[in-house]
Amino acid sequence: MDEKFKAILSVALIPQVVDLIVKNDSLNDADALNAFYKSKTYELLSKENTKIWHFSPLTVYSIWEEERKTGKLILPEE
Repeated sequence: MDEKFKAILSVALIPQVVDLIVKNDSLNDADALNAFYKSKTYELLSKENTKIWHFSPLTVYSIWEEERKTGKLILPEE
């Protein structure tokens, strides 16, 4: 993984998404982080070529939430 891309994910995007999970889904930090890292949303996010990292933290959270509820990954139209 490219260092700049890795920094965008680990410093900017992932902490904000996990914070939204904690606030909205009544999970503690560790459980929220674990749930996010095990998701297909994170799997796609961690691949630079998918461009999911261009989305806002709230949009990424919404993708994750839909996956959690339905088991489906639904990406918004750009």
